[in-house]
Amino acid sequence: MAEQLQAAIDHLTEVHAVTSAPTEHVPRAVFHASRLTVLFALILSICVTPIAFAAPWLWLIYLIPPGIIGWVLRVRTTVDPDAVTVRGLLRIRRVPWTQISSLRLGRSGLRNRTGVRAVLTDGGELPLPAVHVRDLPKLAAVSAGRLLDPAGK
Repeated sequence: MAEQLQAAIDHLTEVHAVTSAPTEHVPRAVFHASRLTVLFALILSICVTPIAFAAPWLWLIYLIPPGIIGWVLRVRTTVDPDAVTVRGLLRIRRVPWTQISSLRLGRSGLRNRTGVRAVLTDGGELPLPAVHVRDLPKLAAVSAGRLLDPAGK
């Protein structure tokens, strides 16, 4: 019995040693909308209740808060040394750094925030959701030298 117990302990130690082997850390940055927006959507669903029951088809207004929550939880931009991955509500697009010629900074969105777009080598533009001008140093750090840090660091 003691031999079986010792064999089980040895096996667990070997399995732990194999699974806890150090892995190479690949720098990656994920940009997403503030999760605080989910709270806004929940409060909105409560506040529209008097309006939703005022007329026959106004109950459809209850579809707006789940749409906002779905957008917040789904939409993001992931940047790694190999590519930029943009995840929208309905599709995912991965663009390698070799297809990106530059970044375009400008105003975008409903609140007139500064947005960032990737300019592709074929002339098209790829909006980078949740990436703002303030995120450019982080974007440059993860890009493996493909973008220059605007702060000069």
